[in-house]
Amino acid sequence: MPKGIIKQRVLLVDDHEVVRVGLRTLLERHQQFDVVGEAGSARDAIQKTEALKPDVVVMDIRLPGTSGIEACEQIVTKYPKIKVIMLTSYAEDEMLFSAIRAGASGYVLKQIGSDDLVKALEAVGRGEALLDPAVTQRVFQEVRRAVKNEEASAFSQLSQQEKHVLLLVSEGRTNREIAKQLFLGEGTVRNYVSSILSKLNVNNRAEAAAYAVEHNLKEYIAV
Repeated sequence: MPKGIIKQRVLLVDDHEVVRVGLRTLLERHQQFDVVGEAGSARDAIQKTEALKPDVVVMDIRLPGTSGIEACEQIVTKYPKIKVIMLTSYAEDEMLFSAIRAGASGYVLKQIGSDDLVKALEAVGRGEALLDPAVTQRVFQEVRRAVKNEEASAFSQLSQQEKHVLLLVSEGRTNREIAKQLFLGEGTVRNYVSSILSKLNVNNRAEAAAYAVEHNLKEYIAV
């Protein structure tokens, strides 16, 4: 180990001793890691974290009693500088997103190769977040779904007709032009515009138009 290089202190958490032994053996081959302790349950993990103050906790997501996800949340809440990498045997969407919400810095499958686990620890040690390639696509899909839901909810208070009016407002149409295109009276269009401004909590047509563009209104207009 070159002088001046600080070892990464690691706590291993898994209810199967054979897994902990395997992980310890793997990490002890690399001089940049120092396995400072092991734990077989979430409660033990929390206690060992408090006592040993590791840099990284490598923790099984499924533990007897309190889950690894709950333990992760408690650890990162109390010790935000300590990173937690969740280990799991299965790429389960529910577990994945629960781990992310709990504050895990990494989420990797137990089938990960030894070199990849080392890279994961090194990445998390540098302050990077890391996901196993097998689950990365799921995260992007969920993010895209969340964005879509947020965009759709941005217009949830508007009627379908109000959405049509807002779309035309965003295209720079006047009330007269909107009335002609939608076969409405100008007074009716003015009422729609007033209602739209109120529901979106914006001050004028320009702000309403910007809001419509920002939230991709065109995608939520029924044909």
